[in-house]
Amino acid sequence: MTLKLYYDLLSQPSRAIYILLKTWNIPFEKKIINLKNLEQYTSEFERINPYKKVPVIEHDGFNLGESIGITRYICREFEVDDHWYPSESKKQAKVDEYLEWQHLNTRLHCAAYFLAKFLNPLMRGKPPKPEKVAELESRMNDCLDIIENVWLKDKPFLTGNTISVADIFCACELEQPRMAGYDPKKGRPRLTAWMEKVVMETSTLYHIRGVNPMRL
Repeated sequence: MTLKLYYDLLSQPSRAIYILLKTWNIPFEKKIINLKNLEQYTSEFERINPYKKVPVIEHDGFNLGESIGITRYICREFEVDDHWYPSESKKQAKVDEYLEWQHLNTRLHCAAYFLAKFLNPLMRGKPPKPEKVAELESRMNDCLDIIENVWLKDKPFLTGNTISVADIFCACELEQPRMAGYDPKKGRPRLTAWMEKVVMETSTLYHIRGVNPMRL
């Protein structure tokens, strides 16, 4: 049975899963859920995912939400080059370390800044609150400095010498604040070089229209 992906490319985790499936040449049926039109709240989609969030996959009658869980499932069920999510215990643990760390760091701070600076004002027709934006930007800066000085301190990719799913999830999060006029690369040479490597490793897929939010 064909793998089905329910997604909206405005969602960072949706973009990560989309990029990974395309990069891995795994066929899937596209099921776009338009978040702007609140399609995630329809009764039809609620039957697929009661949490009313994307991404979600459907595979052989099995539904699964949450992008990290989806990634691990796909790596078990399909043929994926080992470096993406290593089978060796310690290497896999380092990838998992980032995937768990990012929830309250990269994911939280980049999304919060994007919402406050760009999306909420756009949807509500009200200007952003400068003091709130400044506070969120400061937290995001601290997070990105950790990526620059800790995660990328002595290796070309987040968890080792080869690209992994961790790099894709991180890159998708870092693209989001760029839509609000923030440059995550500024003053961060390691992060800049790393983002360029991620683009190269995904064979320009990362920059096609609709996958890179800067081209939406």
